[in-house]
Amino acid sequence: MAYALGITDLDPLRYDLLFERFLNPERVSMPDFDIDFCQDNRDRVIDYVKQNYGRDAVSQIATFGTLGAKAVIRDAGRVLDMPYMYCDGLSKLIPQTPTDPWDLERALNEEPTFKERVENEDEAKEIIAVARPLEGLTRNVGMHAGGVLIAPGKLTDFCPLYCADGSTDSVVSQYDKDDVEAVGLVKFDFLGLRNLTILDWAVRWVRENYEDQRDFRLEDLPLDDPAVYQLFSEGNTTAVFQSESRSAKDLEKKLKPDNFEDIIALMALNRPGPLGSGMVDDFIARKKETSKTGKGRAEWYFHPKLEGILKSTYGVIVYQEQVMLVAQILAGYSLGGADLLRRAMGKKKPEEMAKQREIFTTGATERGVDPAVAKQLFDLMEKFAEYGFNKSHSAAYALIAYHTAWLKAHYPAEFMAASMSSDMDDTDKVKVFVEDAMAMCQVPGKKAGTMVTMLGPDVNQSNFRFTAVRIDGEKRASAIRYGLGAVKGTGQAACEAIVAERNANGPFTSLFDFVKRVDSKQINRRVIEALIRAGAFDSLNPDRAKLLASSGQAMEWAAQQAATAAQVSLFGEDLGGDAPPELVDVPTWSEREKLQQEKAALGYYFSGHLFKADEDKVRQFVKLKLKDLSPGRDLVWMAGVIASLRTMMTKRGKMAVVLLDDSTAQVELSIFNEQFEANRNLLKEDSLLVLQGKVSEDSYTGGLRISAENLYSLASARAHFVSRLRLSMNGQSDAEKLRAMLEPFRDPVQGCLVEIDYHNGQAACVAQLSSDWKVRPEEDLLVEMQGWLGEGNAKWVFG
Repeated sequence: MAYALGITDLDPLRYDLLFERFLNPERVSMPDFDIDFCQDNRDRVIDYVKQNYGRDAVSQIATFGTLGAKAVIRDAGRVLDMPYMYCDGLSKLIPQTPTDPWDLERALNEEPTFKERVENEDEAKEIIAVARPLEGLTRNVGMHAGGVLIAPGKLTDFCPLYCADGSTDSVVSQYDKDDVEAVGLVKFDFLGLRNLTILDWAVRWVRENYEDQRDFRLEDLPLDDPAVYQLFSEGNTTAVFQSESRSAKDLEKKLKPDNFEDIIALMALNRPGPLGSGMVDDFIARKKETSKTGKGRAEWYFHPKLEGILKSTYGVIVYQEQVMLVAQILAGYSLGGADLLRRAMGKKKPEEMAKQREIFTTGATERGVDPAVAKQLFDLMEKFAEYGFNKSHSAAYALIAYHTAWLKAHYPAEFMAASMSSDMDDTDKVKVFVEDAMAMCQVPGKKAGTMVTMLGPDVNQSNFRFTAVRIDGEKRASAIRYGLGAVKGTGQAACEAIVAERNANGPFTSLFDFVKRVDSKQINRRVIEALIRAGAFDSLNPDRAKLLASSGQAMEWAAQQAATAAQVSLFGEDLGGDAPPELVDVPTWSEREKLQQEKAALGYYFSGHLFKADEDKVRQFVKLKLKDLSPGRDLVWMAGVIASLRTMMTKRGKMAVVLLDDSTAQVELSIFNEQFEANRNLLKEDSLLVLQGKVSEDSYTGGLRISAENLYSLASARAHFVSRLRLSMNGQSDAEKLRAMLEPFRDPVQGCLVEIDYHNGQAACVAQLSSDWKVRPEEDLLVEMQGWLGEGNAKWVFG
């Protein structure tokens, strides 16, 4: 009925989606409804339910926040009147793993730094003594993100209610989701799914941008588009629903899906249970064999009657529905009874399992199945029931994944603009999407290798959200214009005020014109400075330093103009206003300063790469680029900027995993405990890192595994390679000045030699100073020497 009414777009008969998996007439407990809606429209659904069933019969559900290890340390420290920074620093020593939360006991046993501080610092001991008995207690009452309770009458007849102070609209049940079910009430999860919002925006923009797509609907798409399966097979699934993780991409590249059933399987297999059980490897191997031979092996299916059920997964039991169908077909279970069997297998109750084993074996034997095969099959079902995923969920996920992948393959600018717009507040996600758009999103109809272009924020071009843009009258959008709302510190009201004024009265001509025209109630100095740092005024004046220095003056001038405009002379003529002043004259930012200011506004470096600022210096001795790394036995020199860093605990202690970026590629490298502890000062995000590492092949991912052996700063790496400092005096010979400039950098043991190209008009020679005058090869020394002798007359000599 749901399919016939258009509530779901998947044919349940075509994909073996069983009704009894959800509404089982033999099930005792109440059903639980999980329904995903477009994020923007979720509140409308909840409001509809309240209107339809009565506001006194509908409420959202309470959640109870508990004191976790990190929170209890901060709270205990606050009550003990400890400095916030001290408590916060102590709490940050506890690793954060959402899927495996740490408690205080585990942190004291397994986190050496945390344990050391607690043992050696009286303040830390006092905090832990207070925190331990409080850990796990309920701290606050909140509202469940999607849980909605619908009662058959007034809620107060069935459960107590809670209303937060000062609020009359957000009434919630005092029972949490488990208690609601325990008392026999029906719970609905109305969840806002971001990907449905992305699809909604992208479809709307496709319809608006292309005359021939006015009636475009995702529901009409065939599920056999080769471009979509190529996208999955290449692991090019950033922004694709349920397919963005590294494990998902690795699995896709190994499996190389070529039909919709494979996409459904991907959704179910990319989970810790299946990945760790070995069933994924069997699935991939059988898929490859089937692709080569055109058919599967009969022994994969255990019994001829099961081939139809297990063929789509190559004989591997992946879904809970497959367990139910096997029980129905081979052992005569009703689908309701088969669902109870599936639930019993998941809960692993010995008495219940012994009872079900007897029922299954007897039923299968009566229907002509060999008892040994029946027992073997029951054991296998019991094993996979622990990992089996709900196919109805997996198929729904697969459909959204397919639709997002289709849009990425055929309308990448519109789709990626929608993805960026949905995560504007998360600069890390925006950065990932921007990099993917520029590196992986092929523009249809353009020559091979033409990817989506990113255009920076612009007060005369950008809207609040990211937008797909056609360049020079192209038929397809091939660029994305940065959204003003993604600039930190702006806000939707300010951005919409800018766009409204621009649309009403034309483009802005200068910073002064901008501040004069846009409502000062919506735009303050903080917003203007953020836009300047982000480059949104570059089309008006590319010197961001001058614009930033002039922002305060511009606002004062605009306020004066507004006051003057309200005045009229004695004879009624307009007094006009003063001409805008000149921009404040300050030095232009260096490329490094420009990028750092840009990062403050956008959260990352957008218009350039930080490695470029030091690339000329680094390439003097590290010749190999990250994109050219290959496995080998010898240690390899490499360099890049630390794009991200995370730590984890291993048997050898704390290990760092660093993402290194040199603008040609990003590689992940492991830094084990000894190197990590000895070089903490070098391991900071956005810092330049030079290292020697071992590069080997990663058989699991098919990529590279890099372990760092020796870490260096730029100065220490240069010291390793520099053989001497060569100075050309160029007629400026002054021994006393040379002595004074070299003295602060002298290092007879670890320094490099100094040699001087000397000539006096009659003769020339190269004079080498004694080893007592060896110097540390520091950048400051080179800068001072170049300032005295000229840039080309002081240089390091390598090798």
